[in-house]
Amino acid sequence: MFSKLHARRPSHKFAIVLVRLIAALPAACALVALPVLAQEAPVPREKSPPGDIPDNQVFVTYRSPLGFSLKIPEGWARKEDPSGVSFEDKYGRIAVKISPTASAPTAASVKASDAPALVKSGHAVTIVSVKDLKLPSGSAVRIAFTSNSEPNPVTAKRIRLESERYLIARDGKLASLTLSAPAGADNADQWTLMAESFRWN
Repeated sequence: MFSKLHARRPSHKFAIVLVRLIAALPAACALVALPVLAQEAPVPREKSPPGDIPDNQVFVTYRSPLGFSLKIPEGWARKEDPSGVSFEDKYGRIAVKISPTASAPTAASVKASDAPALVKSGHAVTIVSVKDLKLPSGSAVRIAFTSNSEPNPVTAKRIRLESERYLIARDGKLASLTLSAPAGADNADQWTLMAESFRWN
């Protein structure tokens, strides 16, 4: 009789496994319940993109208390904050951010650090090129990239943007000058004018 009862009793190892399985159920259910976040996809380019800066556009010099100046289109809405300034007109945008830096960037360092960070933090960012170049203000690195815009506050529509970001360093400070417009807009000459007008004061 004793041997039959003993045979039906679960083993000590089986009991431990059963307890662990029961304890793991809530965590397993939580993992199953987690939603899968889809990666943001690039939106199609506009067929007739707005955003060309007119050839007869008047430019004025903006002088920042942060120690730089550049030419910007007259009449664009300006917004300042403690680290920089931005100018906007529809989907066109010019932004300058100032931050401390231990060394001047190079195309190699930007490809290794800044460019991947931009892809990770932006909206469906695609890096087009990263190049060293010379500006009147000194050596710089230019990142050309495309991305989705922020949604329109009224229609929630996004458009595809193309941008150029210039990284310009001097005396422990880094200026990040970003020029953006709807993809396909013709602003090459105007962007060159603005980038070459940047000066440290």
